[in-house]
Amino acid sequence: MQYTPNNWKYCLAGLTLLASIQQTANAQTPSSVIDEQYQLGAGDVISIRVFGEEELSIEVRLGDSGVINYPFLGEIEVAGLSAPNLEKKITEGLRDGYLVNPSVEIAIMQYRSFFVNGEVNTPGSYAYLPGLTINKAIAMASGLTPRASAGKIIIKRGHGKDQKMIKATMDTKLYPGDIITVEQSLF
Repeated sequence: MQYTPNNWKYCLAGLTLLASIQQTANAQTPSSVIDEQYQLGAGDVISIRVFGEEELSIEVRLGDSGVINYPFLGEIEVAGLSAPNLEKKITEGLRDGYLVNPSVEIAIMQYRSFFVNGEVNTPGSYAYLPGLTINKAIAMASGLTPRASAGKIIIKRGHGKDQKMIKATMDTKLYPGDIITVEQSLF
């Protein structure tokens, strides 16, 4: 192919378009892709912002207790709440004697890890990203071992009494905190 000034213009225009698309994708906040019903838990990093009140804006990683210490309100039980429910709880608390009309925004900056064990090459803990499936999680764990059974995959989801065991396929959607076990095949 012979390069002319016009070819370079098209190449430059294409690269500019790709850069623009990448910037748009990167500008998307982690909370914009979250399911409204997602329940916060240990390991999640959340950002709490109150418009016009910098001293009330914090970023915190949730510990095992599921409780955070928030200015003016003290300890708040966060585990098990969705981001919209936590926004409502903090808004109501701040409205009760502190601010006239607080505007609170909760964003999930980092989800808790998920775990892959069993017949994968690199079992362990991995950072959750929205849109993950079993297939992608296994790829993150360096693939299946020769003894793995792609048809025998179990997900443990939830904690305590709410814990469920789910038979999964390669297309099953993952959630933060899931524990994936890939079983051995018989042959």
